[in-house]
Amino acid sequence: MRIIEIREATKPIASPIRNAYIDFGKMTASLVAVVTDVVRNGKRVVGYGFNSNGRYGQGGLIRERFRDRVLQADPATYLNDESANLDPDKIWAAMMQNEKPGGHGERSVAVGTIDMAVWDAVAKIERKPLFRLLAERKGIEVTPKVFVYAAGGYYYPGKDDTALRGEMRSYLDRGYNVVKMKIGGAEIGEDQRRMEAVLAEIDNEAQLAVDANGRFDLETAIAYARMLRQYPLFWFEEIGDPLDYALQAAMAEFYPGPMATGENLFSHHDARNLLRYGGMRPDRDWLQFDCALSYGLVEYLRTLDVLETFGWSPARCIPHGGHQMSLNIAAGLGLGGNESYPDLFQPYGGFPDGVQVIDGHIIMPDLPGIGFEGKSDLIAEMRGLAE
Repeated sequence: MRIIEIREATKPIASPIRNAYIDFGKMTASLVAVVTDVVRNGKRVVGYGFNSNGRYGQGGLIRERFRDRVLQADPATYLNDESANLDPDKIWAAMMQNEKPGGHGERSVAVGTIDMAVWDAVAKIERKPLFRLLAERKGIEVTPKVFVYAAGGYYYPGKDDTALRGEMRSYLDRGYNVVKMKIGGAEIGEDQRRMEAVLAEIDNEAQLAVDANGRFDLETAIAYARMLRQYPLFWFEEIGDPLDYALQAAMAEFYPGPMATGENLFSHHDARNLLRYGGMRPDRDWLQFDCALSYGLVEYLRTLDVLETFGWSPARCIPHGGHQMSLNIAAGLGLGGNESYPDLFQPYGGFPDGVQVIDGHIIMPDLPGIGFEGKSDLIAEMRGLAE
């Protein structure tokens, strides 16, 4: 058994939207295919992966460093000792040869993208959904029912409060009971007006989360916290720079409600520092580490080990990204749920065809691998790369 080829293509996921920090007018993503020599149902097993939105495609790093380290490795060095399958940990180690620790940058995204494709292949070779494979390896009961929330509420040219309310109403109509909107890209008074418009629309049917995308300095963060704490928000997300743990810790004094962060922390070391110094509260706050941006599931499992040592439950994790990889992790490892983009970043976000959101939850279908084959628009894009 061996990996024959690793292919990458950079795909546009551009949209005329913006958050408090960036616009998505030129956003790209890397699509990766890991082609194996294993045959199932008369076809080679191909694992697929892509990076989450918000970080650009990593084609250069994939092609120049990480792909060839796997392809040039002796296949015997990356096979599982206990089963006739690929070993994601060993493949991860091959990718990270001759890499210094720290300074993660975009490297973590490139590795995470290939890692996703490797896990897809591993589960397909086992003929199992990834979430069931993960639960079996961890020795825990599988949870096919997963909480999901609808992320949107971006700043958009010409989008007034009526349009914002209509967007949020559409999420409720599709079964969501938690919705999220962007703040920090306008003056505080305008953001408060936008929020109140959404709260009036969703009323008692759903909860609202707000996301500042790391925009605020301490003074602005305190001003927003004092304004926001009068509302029953699901969470206040990524208040300041993701590495400013002192700012995050200070906010617990000004904002008693739930806070969320972690989508722009890319290693288990960063997660450890957040829990050491960021003042996060395990009884109410949420952690949003995204495996596709942070060296993949191999590293995410290390992150979950760190959480356990600090007394955090994996149920306090709701990953960023809105992709099926994190859905499988949530179902297989008992996370608190997953982000969802009902209308954005397609075809890479969302669920397999026919999966419906009911009372804020979805039921994972029994599809081999990550389940990409069940999403017709996405698998058509993927097969164009490698099948």
